Amino acid sequence: MSSKILQGNIRKINFCQFCGGPNKHEIPDGEEKVRAICTRCGKITYENPKMVVGCLIEHDKKILMCRRKIHPSYGLWTLPAGYMEIGESAAEGAIRETWEEANAEVEVQSLFAQLDIPLVGQTYMIFLAKLKNPHFSPGPESSECQLFELDDIPYDSLAFSSMLVTLNLYIEDIKVGRPKFHYGVINKRPGTSPSEIHAYTLDFHMQS
Repeated sequence: MSSKILQGNIRKINFCQFCGGPNKHEIPDGEEKVRAICTRCGKITYENPKMVVGCLIEHDKKILMCRRKIHPSYGLWTLPAGYMEIGESAAEGAIRETWEEANAEVEVQSLFAQLDIPLVGQTYMIFLAKLKNPHFSPGPESSECQLFELDDIPYDSLAFSSMLVTLNLYIEDIKVGRPKFHYGVINKRPGTSPSEIHAYTLDFHMQS
């Protein structure tokens, strides 16, 4: 076992998720990163990024958005999105989240954006989608849902930087005639809250 000990701003996992024993934080043999290693059973706890999936829903040249009724970013606007579940594809998760947050049935058209946020360990996958019918209403996590003209999108009240980036990319695409696929890395400024949506840079932006 390497003698290198935890360095830098790494979140400590103090107890083993398998047996509950105390963890030590070292670099295992053959690896390069500090891990949480159980001092009782020897198992290593690996932390992996979470996948957030959602839909950018176009209807009559408007975009469907939801006002959040939960924290973080309570009362702010977002596209319907949430964590992907075990046993579903990314597209299935985006459709489910749209139903849960907006009671809307949608048909996924294409993948629009993949946005990685390394600071918080998240990857967003946003799909372009169409309403199967014009009916929608707030789900348990939303206080209201509304279709917005592109010029009326509530930019001053968006919930997350990922939503700001997604909507900006979409509007840029519409101006030039068609949506493209976008990949980018959102580098959030350390120490900022989720609702500080302008505290980021967009790096490694690629489009096709």
